[in-house]
Amino acid sequence: MDSNAGKPRRIDSFKLLSFASHVDDNTIEQAKETASMPFVHPHVALMPDAHSGKGSAVGTVIPTIDAVIPAAVGVDIGCGMIALRTRYSEDDLAGRDLSVLRASIESAIPLSPGNYNRSLDRFPFTAQRVASLAADAASDRVDLSHSPKWREQLGSLGGGNHFIELCIDNVGGVWLFLHSGSRGVGNKIAQKHIKIAQKLCKQWHIGLPNADLAYLPAQTPQFDAYLTELSWAQRFAFENRAEMMDRFRQVFAQWIGHDGDPADIATDSVNCHHNYTVQERHAGKDVWLTRKGAIDAHEGVRGVIPGSMGTRSYVVRGKGNSAGLCSAPHGAGRRFSRTEAKRRFTEADLDKAMVGIEYRHGPDWIDEIPAAYKDIDVVMRDAQELVDIEFELRQVLNVKGT
Repeated sequence: MDSNAGKPRRIDSFKLLSFASHVDDNTIEQAKETASMPFVHPHVALMPDAHSGKGSAVGTVIPTIDAVIPAAVGVDIGCGMIALRTRYSEDDLAGRDLSVLRASIESAIPLSPGNYNRSLDRFPFTAQRVASLAADAASDRVDLSHSPKWREQLGSLGGGNHFIELCIDNVGGVWLFLHSGSRGVGNKIAQKHIKIAQKLCKQWHIGLPNADLAYLPAQTPQFDAYLTELSWAQRFAFENRAEMMDRFRQVFAQWIGHDGDPADIATDSVNCHHNYTVQERHAGKDVWLTRKGAIDAHEGVRGVIPGSMGTRSYVVRGKGNSAGLCSAPHGAGRRFSRTEAKRRFTEADLDKAMVGIEYRHGPDWIDEIPAAYKDIDVVMRDAQELVDIEFELRQVLNVKGT
């Protein structure tokens, strides 16, 4: 590998370290704006998969003292990955019709934005999760009046780059794999507090590089309210992935002919956020660390780094790199915007890229074509000082919403 791979470079005189060997100028400018905020400590870390985002670049790790930036976390609070290794091997899939499994997944898990569960009693494990989340919201006084359908959202995938996959690892093991977040309820919570932060900064005549860097200072009611509702949304996202994985496991067990409790098929699992804020200690100070498109990579902490819908993904273990703020990339990262991808590529290009993978055909997924994303090999090369690779996965089935 390149001897300079994974080595951070300081960007000009800013408190900004970049681990990305391929990054566009607009992403760098966004990261500079974020790093210029006076409460950043010790620096902002730009991950190998960084690309332009709303307010802050996606793939930015932002440590702040006594302040949080709601738009830096973003509207998909708690978005992340869950991966489950089964006791089955690639040989066990031989001769089985993957299209039947795909149809079962699409029946069990609502796909696409605005598509929720019609009832809450289809699966026996759903009610307990809903009740627990409701109890937490009540005890913490989380206002959910903006999302009367939040219960029906639990266990739904959404759209964009959210996906469900069946994968095979480098030693032949079969994995269940999916990517999603806090759905509409998390979006509503985020939008509410972004507007509050912007209103307060304007009211206090605080100059900002851009409005999406509006922040909430500690020791204010608005700061406390955001952190309370943020924490609930992060838990919702975690449970949403767990709920979908339980459903995926159920239909997979039936499809493969598992004799016994579907829970028994699991031998390993990882569930991790990559859009969230948490309190950590870095460079001798307690900070609010926002990972916008990044995973926790403290020493020994396991995480998941997905590629695009037609390329490899990875289960990793963190190295605790302090320069990287104990973080790592969250995926391949976009190379082209959705609009540009649709302009450049065709449905035939997508079909060609997905040869050998069972997936939902059609023009709706052109903007998710692998060529619209960065080369995952380059991203992982740049991340070699941040994580160790435990498993390399390739997908044989992919399900996306629109």
